[in-house]
Amino acid sequence: MKVVDTEEMKSIERKSLEEYGFSEQLIIENVGLRGADYLDKNVIGNSPFGEIVFLVGKGNNGADGLSVARYLKNKGYSTRAFLLFSEDSLGENTKKQLSMAHAYGVKISELKNIEQITSYFTQTQDRYLVVDAILGTGFRFPLSSFLFEVITTVNTYASLTVSLDIPSGVVGDTGKISSSAIRADYTLAIGLPKLGHIMGSGSEVCGKIKVIDVGLPKILLEEGDISLITKKNVSSVLSTRSHFAHKNTFGHSLVLGGSHGLCGALSLSCEAALKSGSGLVSAATWEQNYPEFLSRLNANEVMTGVIPSGGDPKGVESILRDLMKYQSIVIGPGLGQTEIAREVALEVLNSYPGPVVVDADAIKVLSAKKDLDVFYKRKGPTVLTPHMGEFANFVGEKKSSVLEKPIHFLKTFVDSLNCCIILKGYATYLGFPNGKIGVNYLPNAGMASAGTGDVLAGILGGLLAQLKPQNVKSGLFLDKNKIYDALCLGVLVHALAGKEASKKIGPRSMTAGMLLDHISSAFFEIETGRSQWSRGWIE
Repeated sequence: MKVVDTEEMKSIERKSLEEYGFSEQLIIENVGLRGADYLDKNVIGNSPFGEIVFLVGKGNNGADGLSVARYLKNKGYSTRAFLLFSEDSLGENTKKQLSMAHAYGVKISELKNIEQITSYFTQTQDRYLVVDAILGTGFRFPLSSFLFEVITTVNTYASLTVSLDIPSGVVGDTGKISSSAIRADYTLAIGLPKLGHIMGSGSEVCGKIKVIDVGLPKILLEEGDISLITKKNVSSVLSTRSHFAHKNTFGHSLVLGGSHGLCGALSLSCEAALKSGSGLVSAATWEQNYPEFLSRLNANEVMTGVIPSGGDPKGVESILRDLMKYQSIVIGPGLGQTEIAREVALEVLNSYPGPVVVDADAIKVLSAKKDLDVFYKRKGPTVLTPHMGEFANFVGEKKSSVLEKPIHFLKTFVDSLNCCIILKGYATYLGFPNGKIGVNYLPNAGMASAGTGDVLAGILGGLLAQLKPQNVKSGLFLDKNKIYDALCLGVLVHALAGKEASKKIGPRSMTAGMLLDHISSAFFEIETGRSQWSRGWIE
């Protein structure tokens, strides 16, 4: 499923009219029909709401609201629409829908002052379902004082709020909120999800997002560079595992890391690589930390070794001699941020032509600008897995700037570094050298725990080790789309495992190690299509 900005959505609607004869009026009618059906079956149900209140703006968002109100009225619900602007200022589509709503018996009131709606909420029924159809995705700052008061009143009194397309007060392209915004329990996204649903503060006020199919041509909905990662996208990566295979069939992954006090990070990554299906997993840590690492390692199946740490270049070179026997390398979990850690990271990137996952401390000791040539000239796939703060430091930008325009910076540095970058957060963005952006949107408070990133790095390393065909020695990977699909699969497996752990344990008590116990369940859901979880944030 694609994610679009407002200009892309306008382009889709324009092409729908010019090339397919599908007009705005038809879109509005379908919003009304599909929106009313969804509210009837999934939101209203047997809830004891009195009148369903619609707040109507003057543009097409208001027209959508009146259309939904009319269809709900036709289903037997009592509906009331408050016009937040005079009838003379309404757009043509909204005027037409207003006339039809009148004819169907929707109660219409022009809201002239804030006291009018406050009085309504405080003097009538006890529970209120409010449908926000005020501004839509075209909103730009500033928010008028009158609309600020309306939004504040709704957020105070509404028992349940549904926004059409996007909560009023949220900028559709960035998710920015100025002074206030509707806090929706549900958002009915029209046609496709928008960037404002998953970015910035907008993601915090959208609630559950339901994408409403309004009949736009499917071929137009599939165009674009940004798409949500779904089970359907990644299931093809999971090939059937032969009963007659052996351990070497599924690759050998090496994980480098673990400094004093941080050997747990290395242990988590190794176990995640194993549980992701890698046939063999080896780990190497600094010589002086080797006993500590062994005491922290829970998986007896992991082979172990040491990284010489005396500062002798020959010692560093010694760990590189046998790299060709591995199908993937993960470097960084607990590696430390010393000069020798940087030296090891650079030697791996320069000497090993296969897939390398650069995580955590390895990102911190490297620099996008200083090490540009190292990244750009690599033959094999390079995968960087920073969170927002690490990424900002790595590329030399302010964190606030990255948070404001994550996709812009992601595309810029994917192109300049010729790397895959997985930018971690409540929404995780995956940038690929082919220009495509994947988005994983499964916010989970339980994932805000030390070590969850180490688990992701191990999952990615384990999946990359299994890819066939590949020729590590030559550094040639004939089908890079398989690499990209495997990374999407890894991010989704990680998120689904986290969701199941949070469901069983609760987000407050969840730890990174608990993700390991649910990796198998995540693979099961993707392979079989049978969900063991409640649905995600975006349907």
